[in-house]
Amino acid sequence: MIQVNHNFSLKEFNTFGISAFAKAYSPTNSIEQLKETLSYYRRETIFLLGGGSNMLITQDIETPVIHVLIKGIKEVYRENTTVRLQAMAGENWHEFVMYCISKRYAGVENLALIPGNIGTSPIQNIGAYGVELKDVFYSCTVLDLKTQEEKTLFLDDCKFGYRDSIFKNEAKGKYVITSVTLELSDLNLTDKYQVKTSYGAIQEELNKLNKGESIDQIAQAVINIRSSKLPDPKLLGNSGSFFKNPIINKAAYHKLLESNDDIPSYPVNDDQVKVPAGWLIDKCGLKGYRDGDAAVHDKQALVLVNHGNATGSDIINLAQFIQNQVYSKFGIKIHPEVNLIKQ
Repeated sequence: MIQVNHNFSLKEFNTFGISAFAKAYSPTNSIEQLKETLSYYRRETIFLLGGGSNMLITQDIETPVIHVLIKGIKEVYRENTTVRLQAMAGENWHEFVMYCISKRYAGVENLALIPGNIGTSPIQNIGAYGVELKDVFYSCTVLDLKTQEEKTLFLDDCKFGYRDSIFKNEAKGKYVITSVTLELSDLNLTDKYQVKTSYGAIQEELNKLNKGESIDQIAQAVINIRSSKLPDPKLLGNSGSFFKNPIINKAAYHKLLESNDDIPSYPVNDDQVKVPAGWLIDKCGLKGYRDGDAAVHDKQALVLVNHGNATGSDIINLAQFIQNQVYSKFGIKIHPEVNLIKQ
């Protein structure tokens, strides 16, 4: 049965806590209901809503909002130590990670505490602490928004890049993702799994925990690190990392080292390195910077926050100011990771 709510507040459905309204809002809890709702709005452009974590709403949404809330996790394949889990789009990402850890399925432990839902994880190719979704991705099922044809897209089909995918480019606005299948290692059957602890402060945090390098301890280390730096969206509106870490060529990096010998970097390939955007912003003296209720978080400069009544435009203006400051000081352009919703 189709549900339609008019002039519906989206404040509780976006992690920035931006006060905005949907002209029409329809939650969907099954693929059948999703199809019915798409048919109902077939003559209109729609706005798909997932976990509301990687977006910044800048105004009221004048097109119908369809909220994808389909739940379910099941094992769909197993061979030797490999297991594939299919999770429906409405499942919370972090809860899914903890489910995997409880089953001793390895591969997503470094991605603990990333906000959002399963269904939007391929769009962004979410990643943290040396791991990206593409490293464990097997496939996803999608529904064509116009024809309602269901199809499966595999790893190569999705054209994953750094915080990028086909869903942000040629397939943007074409599909709704209904499930994601990930390929993991069953540690109940093998001890030949290489954990990833070299990125960021994971090893340092593991040393504090002093309990080894099991996947549950790695997840706990990541949770501790993220909790110490990233504010809880329920307490302080934010969308996690606002900017992508810029990738620059090694020649430019070595040039920067001449005047910034402490600038960190992570290798991308033989010719490029990734530089932490948070470090660049911090070096511009902007950590904790505030303009009204829009601010740079005082513990992690990569995070922009809403202290209560900031509008989407307030956050965008702050982001543009930060971009200008970083470019002026370092000659590096940084770009938003967050999806800016403008209609």
